[in-house]
Amino acid sequence: MRCISAGGRTFALFGLAGALAGCGDGKQAQAPAAPPPAVTVVKAVEEDIRPQYRFTGRVEAIYKVDLRARVDGFLEKRLFIEGADVKEGELLFTIEKGQYQAAVDEAKAGIVTAEAALKLADIEFSRQSELVLKNVGAQARLDEATAKQGEARGTLLQQKATLERAQLNLSYTDIRAPIAGRIGRANFAVGNFVGPSSGSLATIVSQDPIYVGFPVTQREILAYRAEQSSPGAPAEVVVYLQLADGSRYKHAGKINFLDVTVSQGTDTVLVRASFPNPERTLVDGQLVAVVLESGKPQIVVVVPGQSLQLDQTGAFVLVVDNENKVQVRRVELGGPRGTNMVLRKGLNVGERVVTEGIQRIRPGLVVNATEAKPGA
Repeated sequence: MRCISAGGRTFALFGLAGALAGCGDGKQAQAPAAPPPAVTVVKAVEEDIRPQYRFTGRVEAIYKVDLRARVDGFLEKRLFIEGADVKEGELLFTIEKGQYQAAVDEAKAGIVTAEAALKLADIEFSRQSELVLKNVGAQARLDEATAKQGEARGTLLQQKATLERAQLNLSYTDIRAPIAGRIGRANFAVGNFVGPSSGSLATIVSQDPIYVGFPVTQREILAYRAEQSSPGAPAEVVVYLQLADGSRYKHAGKINFLDVTVSQGTDTVLVRASFPNPERTLVDGQLVAVVLESGKPQIVVVVPGQSLQLDQTGAFVLVVDNENKVQVRRVELGGPRGTNMVLRKGLNVGERVVTEGIQRIRPGLVVNATEAKPGA
């Protein structure tokens, strides 16, 4: 076809480009198609897990004793290393004994005097009794001898009580460990004057076993009781601890106490578990995460946590099907398991979920999927 002007007039400028295109016989060049975006996928796997309940707990020593002075005096010795383990009955502090030993000696001397007085009173009583029997003694003298004999016995008993009290005070100058455990910092140095009003000299806390207390809501208690009453109920709940660094404490515990009152402020009940503590890892007052595991395992689907996405509707994952197309799967979360996430619904075992390259894809797009092993 030949291009000419219409009626001797040239085409308008806006038609020139189209005319030139019509006159040319070359084909327009097309850009090459972009390759499918590359993504990394991981297959959803199946695992046997036990239902878990997580709480925040605090470590509590079974026994915690403040050592106090029961008599006044100057500290003479401190016989322990701060922070060390001590045995029950071990000598820890000594208070000066001089005045208390003197009191014991004085009481012993008083007993000797009282015994001598009682012996003399017994002799006089016997003498006056014989005279009265022979009708040569006055009854009044016998009555007087009887009274003196009773008075001497009372004095002897009083001196014996004084000796016991003096010996008890003397024993209080040796302060021993009432329990086995770890002793803390000494609050008084040797040479200080201490007494009953001085406060705690040091504190001993028991170490092994040890308690962990944690609050549980009424709803969780009711759910657990319903689970226990159902057919095929799981075995006894096992309690684990998660430490501050994220590691699991290697000894399992057992629940041994459920409080009889409910906190009105939080509507929770205090639950207590007992744990072995041979390595002294748990310390009184320490904050830990408490994990309760049911004895009955469940089979669940697990995916990497990085594959999860959230929007206003809820949680979802992007799945690559057999045609390498991206699809959206709405899922119901069941809780974390390490770096993975347990899914209750929405995904089947073996489906490939996208873990890397999520920002470059959209549903329906064909992708170049590279499979990685779970946990890689």
